[in-house]
Amino acid sequence: MSNIRVMVIDDSAVVRQVVTALLDEAPGIEVMAAVADPVLAIERLKHDWPDVIVLDVEMPRMDGITFLRMVMQQKPTPVVICSTLTERGAKTTLEAMAAGAVAIVTKPKLGLKQFLTASGEELIGTVRAAAKANVRRLAAGPAVAPAPAAKNTADVILPAATRAMTQTTERVVALGTSTGGTQALEEVLTALPRVTPGIVIVQHMPEKFTAAFAARLDGLCRIEVKEAEHNDRVLPGRALIAPGGRHMLLKRSGAQYFVEVIDGPLVNRHRPSVDVLFRSVARSAGANALGVIMTGMGDDGAAGLLEMRKVGAQTVAQDEDSCVVFGMPKEAIKRGGAQRTLPLNAVAAEIQKQQG
Repeated sequence: MSNIRVMVIDDSAVVRQVVTALLDEAPGIEVMAAVADPVLAIERLKHDWPDVIVLDVEMPRMDGITFLRMVMQQKPTPVVICSTLTERGAKTTLEAMAAGAVAIVTKPKLGLKQFLTASGEELIGTVRAAAKANVRRLAAGPAVAPAPAAKNTADVILPAATRAMTQTTERVVALGTSTGGTQALEEVLTALPRVTPGIVIVQHMPEKFTAAFAARLDGLCRIEVKEAEHNDRVLPGRALIAPGGRHMLLKRSGAQYFVEVIDGPLVNRHRPSVDVLFRSVARSAGANALGVIMTGMGDDGAAGLLEMRKVGAQTVAQDEDSCVVFGMPKEAIKRGGAQRTLPLNAVAAEIQKQQG
């Protein structure tokens, strides 16, 4: 089997050196080129094309987003964004994800030796997964949604009179996703009407990125989308996204659902973890929940989805054809956690069915 050939594009010579050394030492991966900016990369691509591109987003002469769009139009290729963990950079990086990048790996602003130990394994794993990604899904982009109407709390939350005693059976939807999930979530959430069941989401993403991601979706969607805060209520017409670096659990107090946002160890190599969320949904919502596991590498969420199914919740896995990476859904299906598989474009309709 041939090696995964990688091109590294970063204006920092030190980053290029460290990332190249890291990837070249990994079995089955070779760096075919490491260049300082997209203009140099374009010249190299005229003669040789990689299997995966590791790309910075803020560079001289041409920014990474412009380059990425060119690549996805000319020859869709898996692109891993290697970005510094900053609030400003988060918005730019999310634009790159929307343009078709597969995943984000963060690099430290200082101390690149830390990168070798803290993020090295993540980068190698992400490059391996990216090489198998269904980039045609990313190049196509999410379906265009209708322009969202202005939000109003009274429009989003059902009137109190209709909710008073029925809240004990109110539906909750739990979504778990990873690689390719930013685009998948955009497609699902932008297709939802203003009144839907309350939604709780884990998307594997570094801290500082989830707030910008939630804000971006909130501007595109008719429902409210926000990064979850401790004790936030789970309400119709609201989607809560677990903050990067923290676990999120669904809890219940009487007739009301809310979330706890907590610290804790990595679970399945992730924090937030889909398993943590799904297991809490199984215990707090039981048969009143829908669990959906979507595109992503690894097996996070497979055990939790099975736990949800065992207590009577409806459970769905995204099908292989519509996944960018058919890892998490495949494992959930293998373990018996998913009752059904659905294409991505059918997930929003499934969520709407839960409204009753």
